[in-house]
Amino acid sequence: MVEHHLISTIVGGIVAAAFFGYLAQKMALPTLVGYLVAGILIGPHTPGFVADTKLAKQLAEIGIILLMFGVGLHFSLKDLKYVQRIAVPGACFQMLCATVLGSIVGVMAGFSWAHGFVFGVALSVASTVVLLRTLTEYQMQNHVAGKLAIGWLIVEDMIMVLAIVLLPVWAGMMQQGETVDVYQMAAAMGEVLLKIAGFVTLMIVLGRRFLPSILQSVADLRSHELLTLCTLAVALGFAYLAFGVFDASFALGAFFAGLVLNESRVGKVSAATTETLRDTFAVLFFVSVGMLFDPMTLIRQPLMVLATVLIIVVGKALAALMILRIFRQNRETSLLVALGLAQIGEFSFILAGMGLTLGVLSADLYNLILAGALLAIALSPLLFHAARNLLPLKG
Repeated sequence: MVEHHLISTIVGGIVAAAFFGYLAQKMALPTLVGYLVAGILIGPHTPGFVADTKLAKQLAEIGIILLMFGVGLHFSLKDLKYVQRIAVPGACFQMLCATVLGSIVGVMAGFSWAHGFVFGVALSVASTVVLLRTLTEYQMQNHVAGKLAIGWLIVEDMIMVLAIVLLPVWAGMMQQGETVDVYQMAAAMGEVLLKIAGFVTLMIVLGRRFLPSILQSVADLRSHELLTLCTLAVALGFAYLAFGVFDASFALGAFFAGLVLNESRVGKVSAATTETLRDTFAVLFFVSVGMLFDPMTLIRQPLMVLATVLIIVVGKALAALMILRIFRQNRETSLLVALGLAQIGEFSFILAGMGLTLGVLSADLYNLILAGALLAIALSPLLFHAARNLLPLKG
């Protein structure tokens, strides 16, 4: 009998995601919640059909590449420049607070400080997908609150890209024991950063000069499928180049490929031609994340789940509110930005998955991150909706 693990995994994932994404949308929840639930139900921790977890992880890797490529394509330093005076210190302070709180909770729960640190960092970054959907729903992208939130996210994304790059190096140091030679770690990180600098230089000097013109020549042929294929070749090719030659992550290579194209005329066309495929693989990524979640965590560790949700929803919101009020933003804008950022998503999943693979995050903490994400993603839009209806928005 011929095995069809790949086909059954893709079909099972997409069908389940479509059904539960539809249910989530009907319940006024982000579709991301439906995708995660779909993964839980076809995963090994629930009865019934079980998709191939190993294949799902590889499909998720492609999803991460295309997701990060999309982030690069839409990455706008102009949005950051408008609000950098508030967004830069605000995002750094909020991420620091969440990381410290997560580390403390992890250590108090009996995990090592290294595991607690990765746990905290994973809780510190908000979901671009969830926030942009919320802002779009209320047509707030051009309001002060929307611009602040988007700029805030850009800073968080930049920090998380760096964290994803450095995590394997840090994990390698951790494997040698809890006592780490600071100079050895600095040397190892310096070596990695040097390789990454070489890749970035290549992208800026050669990629920036030749990639847009190459894709523009393809676009001039007016062949939609060929432009889509060439754009995907750029995303996947540079992701593999970063990993295979420069020892960087797939995610970093894809991000910089998107960033280079973002500055060109053909960038918007490339973004449009690959959007459907990027969305499809992003869905498979979220489904694969859900497959690793053990729903019994909600029953076995209810207090830890509650603590995780409180860090994401209350801790991060209060940290953001504090900074925004210090910078004299009005109450309405401050509350809406704080509530919009009170969730976690795709970068959290990427970092948590890497931490689990590299051995610097336990399965229990990984499950807590997913449980916290599910509940926070469900709560944040509801809280935002309530605040938006109760408070008059100025600006």
